[in-house]
Amino acid sequence: MHSEDVVKLVTKIVVDKIKALENYKIPIGVSNRHLHLSQKDLDILYGPGYSLTKRTDLKQPGQFAANETVTIRGPKGEFDNVRILGPIRSESQVEVSMTDSFRLGVKPPIKESGQLENTPGLEIIGPKGSVKIPNGTIIALRHIHMTPECAEKMGVKDKEIVEVETMGERHGILGNVLIRVSDKYSLEMHLDVDEANACALKNNDFVILHGK
Repeated sequence: MHSEDVVKLVTKIVVDKIKALENYKIPIGVSNRHLHLSQKDLDILYGPGYSLTKRTDLKQPGQFAANETVTIRGPKGEFDNVRILGPIRSESQVEVSMTDSFRLGVKPPIKESGQLENTPGLEIIGPKGSVKIPNGTIIALRHIHMTPECAEKMGVKDKEIVEVETMGERHGILGNVLIRVSDKYSLEMHLDVDEANACALKNNDFVILHGK
C-alpha cells in the first residue's frame, strides 16, 4: 500500500471514529445549590397561595429557575440567596454539594432526586416565615436525562448505571452515573459544582458515554 493510501485510510478511520462519538456526546448542566418546594412550605415562606415567578427556563422541559430565593440554615452555618426551582413538588427537597454540607453542618447522603428517606432536614427561611423540614437534604447522584429515542440510540436503559468520559485538561472517567429515561426529558447530564470543578467542566461542555 502506498503511503498516500495509508494516510487516506488512517484519516477515514479517525473521521469515522469522530462521527461515531458524536452519537454518544452528552451536554453538561452544572447544578449549584438549590431547592424544590411543596406548596405547603412555599405558603409559609412567601405567604398563603403564593405562586413562583419564572426567571429563566431550564433545559429540562417545564423546569425553571424562579425569581424567588431563600436562606437555608444548618447547625453550623447558612447560605443566603438559594434559588428555588419550579414547578412545585409534593415534597420539599434541598440539593447541596459535599462542600456546602460541611458549612451547613449536615451529612446528606448521595441520592437520586426524590429519594428522601433517611435524609437530614434543615431550616428554610423566606421573607414571610421559616420552616424546618424534617428531611429532604441530599447530594444529588450524578445522572443523565434522556428521551427513549436517545436511550435506544446509545444502548442504555432507565435506571442503568454507566460511566462517562470527560474531555480537556482534567480528562477522566466518572462512574456511578444514573440513566433517567422519559419522553419528558431533554438530553443532559447533571453534575454539582464540586464535581464540575474537579473535572474543569462548565455548562454546555460535554462528556462521552464511556465504553461505546
